[in-house]
Amino acid sequence: MAEVLLIGSGNRDKARELATLLEGLPWEVGCLKDFPDVEEPEEDGDTFEVNALKKARFYGAHFGVACVADDSGLAVDFLDGAPGVYSARYAGESCSYEANNKKLLHALAGLPWHERTAHFCCCAAFVPRDGASEHLEIGRCEGHIAVAPTGAGGFGYDPLFVPNGEERSFAEMRPEEKHAISHRGRAFAQLRQFLESYHESG
Repeated sequence: MAEVLLIGSGNRDKARELATLLEGLPWEVGCLKDFPDVEEPEEDGDTFEVNALKKARFYGAHFGVACVADDSGLAVDFLDGAPGVYSARYAGESCSYEANNKKLLHALAGLPWHERTAHFCCCAAFVPRDGASEHLEIGRCEGHIAVAPTGAGGFGYDPLFVPNGEERSFAEMRPEEKHAISHRGRAFAQLRQFLESYHESG
């Protein structure tokens, strides 16, 4: 029987996306919904790396399984890198995606396209069942913030983020198109390679 690999994310949209990115690995990939309820750890780190590792360590140790987790966010140049690690709660604790997007558009109101540069960053963390050999991968995607949301796919800031070389937002792309160039897609493509070799060597 394959070893369990838990996706340590309480965000159902993100967990669904990560399950797709990890599909086909020689692990039994599970989500938190498959396990007993547990209170989420506080994401109080000041970097994506710290928060990703904190989640992977917490869920892995709590359930006694190998765990992957990520922390990701949007960094807008005009806002000196904000919202950054606070991307999910930019408009306040437990706020909606729409509220975050509205606040961001307000902050950038009137800015020309060339000043609306931004990038998404994702840190993907893996912590094995024994807690040793932790592994991190980083993915980035450069782009711009649109003046209005477009598209019905994706989640979070996807309706506003237009990656370089594209005229469509992430939310207008098919999932496979987005995964090929997104910050999360890139980070987890690299993590997949590590997990495949780790499982073979283990």
